[in-house]
This record gives sequence, structure tokens and C-alpha cells, in this order.
Amino acid sequence: MIEVINVWFTYPNGTIALRGISLRIRDGESIAIMGENGAGKTTLVKHFNGLLKPEKGLVLVDGINTKETSVAKLARKVGLVFQNPDHQLFSTTVEDEIKFALKNLGFPSEEIKERVDWVLKFLDLERYRERSPLSLSGGERKRVALASVLCVKPKILILDEPTIGQDAKQKRKLGELLKKYQEEKNTVIVVTHDVEFASKYFNRIVVMARGKIIADGPPNKVLTNPTILEESSLSPPQVTVLSHEIAKKINNFPKDIVLFDELLNEIIARLRR
Repeated sequence: MIEVINVWFTYPNGTIALRGISLRIRDGESIAIMGENGAGKTTLVKHFNGLLKPEKGLVLVDGINTKETSVAKLARKVGLVFQNPDHQLFSTTVEDEIKFALKNLGFPSEEIKERVDWVLKFLDLERYRERSPLSLSGGERKRVALASVLCVKPKILILDEPTIGQDAKQKRKLGELLKKYQEEKNTVIVVTHDVEFASKYFNRIVVMARGKIIADGPPNKVLTNPTILEESSLSPPQVTVLSHEIAKKINNFPKDIVLFDELLNEIIARLRR
């Protein structure tokens, strides 16, 4: 579990990035943290693995105070995949990239081999084992960066803007992969602007603006609220827009639909009446 208790953080240039943030993330949750650029999303998640330390307040990961714990120790519990994969990739082959993280954390040789084989298969990267990460496409490099974190099998997995540069098929595969990982009783957190991705694959939406949390709840309550969307400069999911158009013509048609299947089921149910 992650507990954020009244956390404040100011960058050296004087920018106040977090203003009294309090948040509890339970084991096994899937959460999308959303908001416009500069809202404090990435700053917040960097507190979860100890890359940043709170100026005021506390961040506890399974009861461990991140102020008093090294990033290396937290890395076994919390894995963070950066927005730009090139900030994480520097080995000559994909296999070596994954091995590096495991060697750094002191895993024995036999277990390193098992974990490398597992994560390459899990992320459909086996054919790139001997390739240089820098020779791959942007989407493939993102998967290698994810592999270098996922191989540790962290209890808490965090991804910063994972859908940027991904096409619809890649987004779907990523979403299904993250759901599968979360179903294995792991916590999955993404920072994203992608409302379609967030509403489809995440059960809880946390919205930030100006360093504060302004909304926290299920997608159909948060991503259909005009006030929240306007304050955070987010657009509603396309399905929600469509449900609003239908509601103009059909009395009592729900406006809080975020998934296509839900919309289709509602239409079919009404046709059968």
C-alpha cells in the first residue's frame, strides 16, 4: 500500500509542484493519474519510488518511509517506467538491458535467466533479444524499457505516459498486459492524458490540477463531470460525447457512460422495451 500524507514539494527554481497531497493506494488497485501538463502528476509518482523526497509530509510504501529509504531498496517494490524510454536504455542488446537491472539488484544468475526469458515472452520481445534497443521503433523501445522494470516483478508498477507514440493496436495490447499484471495482485499506476485508455483499463481515476488532487473516483463519475474536465483541461471519452448526443433525443438516457460496450448494451436494452 502507498500512503501519501499531506505532501508538499517545491523544485529548486521555486515552483511549488505538490500542495498538501494526501492519497491512499491499496494493494492490487489500477489507477490512472490525469491532468494537464504541470499539474504535478510525474512529480507525485517520483515520490513513490524515492526519486524525490517530500519537503513536508510523508510517503509510506508498505509502511516504509521513503525519506529514510534508498531508491535501490525501493526498486524491488516499486518500478517506474519513464515517459521517454531513451532515458532508461543504454545497453548494447535488449537482453543485456534486462539483465542489467537484475544484476544491479543482486539476483542470482539462474534466476536472472528465468526472469529474462519470462519478461521477453510476456511482452512479445523474444525476437529482439539480440537487437540493440536503439535500433528499435519508439513503441518497441517503450516495451523494452517496460521489460527492464517488469523483470523485477515489482509489487507496484508505475508508467509515465505509456501510450504516447503507440497506435491503437499497441495501446490495446499494453492495456491488456497491464490488466493481466494487476490481476496477479499487483498495483498498476499510470500517468496519462489518454482518457480513452484510462477509462477502458483503469478502475480509479485521480485528477490533478495546480499541484492538488481535484477528483478521485471511478471513470464514469470523474471523466463525465464537466466541471472536473474543464478545471483539468481534459476532454471526455468519445463514448461519453456520443451518449450526451443520444440523451438529447431520448429521455432519461444515461450521460455517464464511458465504455462502448456499456453504450451498446444500453441501446439494445431500450430497443427491446
